[in-house]
Amino acid sequence: MAGADAAASLRSSVAPANLSLISALLACAIAQFLKPFFTWLKDKKWDSKKMVSSGGMPSSHSATVTALATAIGLEEGVGGAAFGIAVVLACVVMYDATGVRLHAGRQAELLNQIVCELPPEHPVAIANVRPLRDSLGHTPLQVAAGALLGCIVALLLKSTT
Repeated sequence: MAGADAAASLRSSVAPANLSLISALLACAIAQFLKPFFTWLKDKKWDSKKMVSSGGMPSSHSATVTALATAIGLEEGVGGAAFGIAVVLACVVMYDATGVRLHAGRQAELLNQIVCELPPEHPVAIANVRPLRDSLGHTPLQVAAGALLGCIVALLLKSTT
């Protein structure tokens, strides 16, 4: 009996206090860490700034909300309100990443190109306007990869507790 109590105490001190929160934060961190590597594989150039930027492969937003929903489902079951809220949040975030944010990024890319082609005497060219950020959203593949990463992180963390 004393050995079982000691094992349970050790397990509770080693296990994350909040599996949902730890899963979400860890999935986000892993996704951000992976972005420069995927950029290097695709473009053959290293860009460490990708670790702190939005857009790119995999989607850290998708990884975060999917890990959160998965962890809540594993801990509290899929019948509770918290799981329902997390799934709706995940759907909204992933829809936004592939819709509004992706298209806003494409518009920014086009606007940057137009500004670069302006004659030097144009008021916008004279004002030295900084280029707009064009890496805002995600392709469906980037969102799916982030979602898969989030599920894997939550499942692995749950299996260690």
